[in-house]
Amino acid sequence: MVKRKIIISSESVTEGHPDKMCDLISDAILDEALRQDKYSRVALETATKNGGVMVFGEMTTDAYIDIPRVVRDTIKGIGYTKSEYGIEWETCSVWVQITEQSPDISQGVSEGKGLHREQGAGDQGMMYGYACNETKELMPLPISLAHGLAKKLSEVRKNSSISYLRPDGKSQVSIEYDKNGKPLRADAIVVSTQHDSGIAHERIKKDVIEKVIKPICKEWIDKDTTFLVNPTGAFVRGGPYADAGLTGRKIIVDTYGGVGRHGGGAFSGKDPTKVDRSAAYVTRYIAKNIVASGIADKCEIQFAYAIGVSEPVSINIDCFGTNKIPLDKIGTLVREFFPIKPSDIIAVLDLKRPIFKKTAAYGHFGRDDPDFTWEKIDKAKLLKKEAGI
Repeated sequence: MVKRKIIISSESVTEGHPDKMCDLISDAILDEALRQDKYSRVALETATKNGGVMVFGEMTTDAYIDIPRVVRDTIKGIGYTKSEYGIEWETCSVWVQITEQSPDISQGVSEGKGLHREQGAGDQGMMYGYACNETKELMPLPISLAHGLAKKLSEVRKNSSISYLRPDGKSQVSIEYDKNGKPLRADAIVVSTQHDSGIAHERIKKDVIEKVIKPICKEWIDKDTTFLVNPTGAFVRGGPYADAGLTGRKIIVDTYGGVGRHGGGAFSGKDPTKVDRSAAYVTRYIAKNIVASGIADKCEIQFAYAIGVSEPVSINIDCFGTNKIPLDKIGTLVREFFPIKPSDIIAVLDLKRPIFKKTAAYGHFGRDDPDFTWEKIDKAKLLKKEAGI
């Protein structure tokens, strides 16, 4: 009988990918609103194609925001400084279609209004958080490496280590696991990067392998690892000229790379009253502390909400058989030591701050940044003690 290989793949994209550009713009506008008015209600989408950008959605705020300026500054910061790259920050058109938040939604998330007196969830839906002990960040290895590659691509472009690169790019990492779920090696590594015209494919492949792939993945590379760099042979036309972009189309990139479930809600452009964002952050916080405590090797938390209601309608915990104590006991610890109502989540994680633009590229989880409060493991020792392990 032939032994089956267990291979899990995850992808990431650079900040210059059209979808990620849209996420960054939406979150840059959100940050500007929160910077001036921490009670801003924001639900914005951005779309782009060719030389145009459209920002649309709902926003209720006391802030004044020069949206075209925020859009252009974000595009410039990414590196779209020449029209031949796919869009150009100074000359692109910016179209804005924004109205106030619906009063029917507003009353559901405003304390003392609506059918329920507490601040309720901004929408119905289910949100998931996940953690595992296969990396120091307590993230799945494939997505951690994929993000590292995408971030490195942008780094070598901006510092001119590879001077001919352009902003658009993608990465993908396939990791082989043993039967116990332990990562063994990188089976395949894919990097696609936009570049200037006239650059030989062999030069691009050599530079990317030596200056991007090996620094990030060297621990996992062996003689049988497959490298695929710009596998079509060329990637000159990129950005919004080559492919339309839209906020919220990279939700698997934003989370766990396809490992664990996803509720379907995007994050970028949404203020923290939207549980699509805040509950996804707190469930990651809970799952990470459970794994960091040693209670389980893997943990997935699901919260589900009804619009306008503060308490989750359900909480589900899955440790995939790795838990050291019963799941019912873990559920009791979750309710005792972690916030589950939207207002409490916002307060505990301090989410009414202009911190969201930097979450938009290279993943919302597994990041070493003090502003990413959902990455703290400050409850791990307490959980370990309460669990008696």
